[in-house]
Amino acid sequence: MGFFDFLTEDIAIDLGTANTLIVHNGKVVVDSPSIVARDRTTGKIIAVGKEAAMMQGKTHENIKTIRPLKDGVIADFDASEKMISMFIKEIPALKKKWFTPSLRMVICIPSGITEVEMRAVKDSAERVNGKEVYLIHEPMAAAIGIGVDIMQPKGNMIVDIGGGTTEIAVIALGGIVCDKSVKIAGDVFTNDIVYYMRTQHNLYVGERTAEKIKIQIGSATEDLEVPPEEMSVQGRDLLTGKPKEVKIGYREIAKALDKSILRVEDAVMETLSQTPPELAADIYNTGIYLAGGGSMLRGLDKRLSQKTDLPVYIAEDPLRAVVRGTGITLKNLDKYKSVLANKY
Repeated sequence: MGFFDFLTEDIAIDLGTANTLIVHNGKVVVDSPSIVARDRTTGKIIAVGKEAAMMQGKTHENIKTIRPLKDGVIADFDASEKMISMFIKEIPALKKKWFTPSLRMVICIPSGITEVEMRAVKDSAERVNGKEVYLIHEPMAAAIGIGVDIMQPKGNMIVDIGGGTTEIAVIALGGIVCDKSVKIAGDVFTNDIVYYMRTQHNLYVGERTAEKIKIQIGSATEDLEVPPEEMSVQGRDLLTGKPKEVKIGYREIAKALDKSILRVEDAVMETLSQTPPELAADIYNTGIYLAGGGSMLRGLDKRLSQKTDLPVYIAEDPLRAVVRGTGITLKNLDKYKSVLANKY
């Protein structure tokens, strides 16, 4: 270990549309919403993460909340860079240092990303002191995080439902054999709920409320064994303009999400239809693994299982499967060098 290794810190980042997670020394040290609040008059960033998320939908004209990532890729370059650097500064172990160490990073990216978008992620990382920057595809990171041995000549299917994209991939021998990335995921589910509340209840609810509904009573099917209780939702009545409250049950949310979930199912079916026969045989035995926050939607595993006639398993702690895999990759860089997505 040279003197310069002492100055280098290793961090793994899952840069997500909805949440950003950072692993340092094998522990998740940052787990925050990917939101930035900016002062319009000065252009300064006044809050990131949880603090900025509290402001969402509640700002006046001088403050704007931005989600720098859209569909898993950087949409606002400046805001995302500031966000990453502020999150890195929040890492407890790095706070204590009196100088900023140079960083060795592994960052995960969606599988449907273009070269230009990859470049943008890499540039952002280099600007926040990233000396060595490696990229890894999300489904690959998810597979490693779930504990699948990806180097085996054996097929595994991963469905990672995040905030901006759903990534579906069949993995064997440390590579992605066939994959599909669809822009239907958590954010679309949230918007479906907003739309449903407007059209069915004449109630205008904000994104944060819709997100809450999704987490509390969201469901992918109308027949759950353990149904969640009804929920009271407050918003603005579109007819009278007054604030009002309505009670809704999980069946209504299942109706609201039905079309989007159908599209996720279709994408899974399409990926299965492109899978080489030997790997299809493996998947028949191993089933499908679900990761990402979207996989926590009640009844989704059952619905996918009925559609594909395969066993479907949800990763433990699905929200962190991807970042856990990214962290493991970082620890064993030599072993996983071939898995990384550095194309240029």
